[in-house]
Amino acid sequence: MRGLCLIFACILMFGCSSTENAEPVEAPQIFTHFEPSYENQIDLEPAEPKQLQQAKPAPPVKAKKNVVKKRLAKAKNLWVHIANNLHFTVYQNRALKKRINWYLKQPNYLPTVNKRAAPYLYHIVKKIEQKRLPMELALLPFVESDFRPTIASSQQAVGVWQLVAATAHHFGVKSDQWYDGRQDVLASTDAALEYLSYLHKRFDGDWLHALAAYNSGEGRVKRAIERNKKRGKSTDYFSLKLPKETADYVPKLLALSYLVKHPQKGFKRPKLANKPITTLMNIGQQFDFSVIAKLSGVGSKQLHALNQGYLKNQSSPNGPHSLLLPIGQEALLKSQFFKSNFAGEYIVKKNDTLYSIARRFSMSVSALKQLNGKQNNMIGIGEKLFVGQPKTLPKSLTIDYQISPYLEPQEVVIPTIEIDYEVKQGDSLWSISQLYEVPHSDLAKWNNLSASSILKPGTQLTLFIPQAEQPKQPQQKQDLLQDLQKSLIQPR
Repeated sequence: MRGLCLIFACILMFGCSSTENAEPVEAPQIFTHFEPSYENQIDLEPAEPKQLQQAKPAPPVKAKKNVVKKRLAKAKNLWVHIANNLHFTVYQNRALKKRINWYLKQPNYLPTVNKRAAPYLYHIVKKIEQKRLPMELALLPFVESDFRPTIASSQQAVGVWQLVAATAHHFGVKSDQWYDGRQDVLASTDAALEYLSYLHKRFDGDWLHALAAYNSGEGRVKRAIERNKKRGKSTDYFSLKLPKETADYVPKLLALSYLVKHPQKGFKRPKLANKPITTLMNIGQQFDFSVIAKLSGVGSKQLHALNQGYLKNQSSPNGPHSLLLPIGQEALLKSQFFKSNFAGEYIVKKNDTLYSIARRFSMSVSALKQLNGKQNNMIGIGEKLFVGQPKTLPKSLTIDYQISPYLEPQEVVIPTIEIDYEVKQGDSLWSISQLYEVPHSDLAKWNNLSASSILKPGTQLTLFIPQAEQPKQPQQKQDLLQDLQKSLIQPR
């Protein structure tokens, strides 16, 4: 009998040990390329909002390994692409239910705000993917500002990301009498993502703590965590005592993320093409909006609406000198503005024909032959062909109103236009750099790659195409500016 008891006791001890050392449950992957922290994540089952009830968060679970989800095919709708890559999960609780119900009572909220976000959202998503951050961050400008570039809070936080001046300055956003980078959607996006990445590391990989700190300051969140530790309480986000605005802040983001992922709950998900509908151009020197409007054919009012970081009709003599143009990449490459200033020559490649080259640059074969003095259709690999009559951007892109001492650029910068390139089978960094005539090392740097990186078909690369070198035409440039000045109303 004593022996049986001893055996039974051993079995019980073995059973307890097995329970304590059981393999942990794999936590959900936050982002395909992103190495997440698995602590303090939250889990929301796709239940109907009316079924959401308060539940006490389970203790953090360490994942045995990082399971990489298979990437989904690229969706044609950018909002579907965003939804497919939302991987935060949340526990059911009252705060989340409250925010979900609020959004459901505003069925036109996202379609309305999407109209303001449309020119920028593709670029923001691309930046988030390049930095391997959670896709949920793409929704933060909706929570922060309803995507209003010029909105300012009572605490003087400005822009779609609601950055205060000190934080913006620390993360490289310029601000002076000419320009406020917090109102520049893409410039402020770079700063906000850098700040969020810093906070994520600062809070040991806990994204909810990082988001709370983004809203109310890292010191306040740190003190709330320390206070709970001293009292033996949980330190997960929902257990912290935080100001009401911050306590509501994260549930807003999680609720919006949940509804974007589950539109069948009654939430309207907008349609937006999963491709750039605007193109970033670095002018390379101080410019006047009126001059760029004249050269590009885009209205000055529309240029200002897209580039609200600029506070005057001219850019600062000290930069930045970038403009977001309301032209999609395909349309821009076919536009006379691009062909006149950025596509003066073409180098013949394998399998090219005069017909294919003419179609690429929207020319007739006869015009292409006449421009290059050809009597027949013979071309050779490596041969240079003229594909337009380039005239280069004028040396000065400002209007001399005789009231400003800042008329000459202080450094020579070659204008560039940002484009996307989708990697095809057999492509390499070297072959792509040769195709677009950009330095191999620059192409790798632009895309956070090493010079020897192997490319996978379907990968999106960013390139900055420089203005083509053109023969000088000083008289023509002077006439262009003189004609433009005559056409403008001079200030009094």
